[in-house]
Amino acid sequence: MSGFLDTSIVVRYLTGDSPQLAEQAAEIIDRDENLKITDVAIVETAYVLTSVYGIEREIVVDNLITFMQKKNISPFALEKGLVLQALLLCRPSGRISFADAMIWAAVRSAGSKSIYSLDDRFPSDGIEILVSS
Repeated sequence: MSGFLDTSIVVRYLTGDSPQLAEQAAEIIDRDENLKITDVAIVETAYVLTSVYGIEREIVVDNLITFMQKKNISPFALEKGLVLQALLLCRPSGRISFADAMIWAAVRSAGSKSIYSLDDRFPSDGIEILVSS
């Protein structure tokens, strides 16, 4: 059985903010237990790190990728490789949001080839963007 991680644990782990809480987060994350993280927690972590902590987007992406590459961390209901690709889509600029990137990962993880979207910034890598005519 796997435990799930809340955003607060991931943020404390990545920032070291509040040493006591960061230590508690590290005790959970650094053990051998398999841990799951939802796409919502990934997006919320990115938001907190960029908006509340003011960390540059590229650094947030790099830290989330390193975190997701930990052997005991798995995304819930998404393929890990696609989550890593989705995070990389966010790195070059603010053009692709973290939320859209996780939706892209969900589409790809589900084996779908298309999505309906009116967002002209939605990532189209490997999928077709459909618009009602």
